[in-house]
Amino acid sequence: MRREVREAKHTLPGEVKYLILRPLGYPLRASYHEYPMIDNPRVFDRYAKDQWKGEYVSKGRLLFDIRMFPDFAFEVVSAEPDSGVITDSTIILVESPSKSIETEIIKDVSLKDVVGQEEAKRKVIVILEFLKNPKRFGKWAPKNVLFYGPPGTGKTMTAKALAHEANVPFLSVKSTKLIGEHVGDGARRIHELFERARQLSPCIVFLDEFDSIALDRSYQELRGDVSEIVNALLTELDGIERNEGICTIAATNRADMLDASIRSRFEEEIEFSMPDYDERLEILKRNLEDFPLKVSAKLELVARSTEGLSGRDLVEKVIKAALHKAIADGRESIDTEDLLDAITRIKKPSKQPPKQMFI
Repeated sequence: MRREVREAKHTLPGEVKYLILRPLGYPLRASYHEYPMIDNPRVFDRYAKDQWKGEYVSKGRLLFDIRMFPDFAFEVVSAEPDSGVITDSTIILVESPSKSIETEIIKDVSLKDVVGQEEAKRKVIVILEFLKNPKRFGKWAPKNVLFYGPPGTGKTMTAKALAHEANVPFLSVKSTKLIGEHVGDGARRIHELFERARQLSPCIVFLDEFDSIALDRSYQELRGDVSEIVNALLTELDGIERNEGICTIAATNRADMLDASIRSRFEEEIEFSMPDYDERLEILKRNLEDFPLKVSAKLELVARSTEGLSGRDLVEKVIKAALHKAIADGRESIDTEDLLDAITRIKKPSKQPPKQMFI
């Protein structure tokens, strides 16, 4: 088993722009025990193209190493476009073994899918134009942008929509995963994240739950290696020259808790707010378009009853809860009462007495 038979023909579609691989291993475990460690993504990119140039690839396809680690298998996790031929221009990346960094080619969301947040969508157009043509902006590029607002208001969805519309990779990490078990883990993961971004630029680096690592210094003593993570982050956010074509978007629910030195690195802060009545009604309508059961509900009444709920709340805690209850009851439809009952359960105050404070 050396490598799969090439299917690349002159009639096949064009080249693959990005290719993300997942290491799978050897077909016969008894034959080899050594696992190929990739220390330098740029070197691997060149090494991979030297042996797989001209190979036709698509999601799920296997590629086999034929040089240093014969028969070691890599699976195609994602490609842009979905299929094509590897060329000298293809950027080949292997998933991070730590799984803390996710690299995606976003294909199923656009800014039109984000309901409301009109001011935020107006501001992010600058990011979109930058990602499409980084050289146009020069030193005026939107390098570091902060998304802030209540949970479930579309911060992550907007960032993914930008990656999709600009046709660039989306590198995301939950900031809590950057905090390692040992001193130095967090800083190493920060540098690994931005090294990967430099290879894939133009791209978006998305740091979710940002307040978990960018706390005000008065809170930092509560976290083990947060100081060295902050220092590594400051180094990367200041890397204007090295980070050509990279837009770092950080998302937080608590902008007031961020360290001032880090917050000052973000040249733009974009607020996301809770949906109003019209936006809640639109969210309900859109998410019920492909509903698996029949719907006979007065959505205007439901929208009026959901003030204070985010878009995520409407989908996960109202619509999905009503669906699951109807299925459990053996019904083929949901009505207004089903949705209102779900809302009541969300807003129902806890019956537990307040905890006693002992001094």
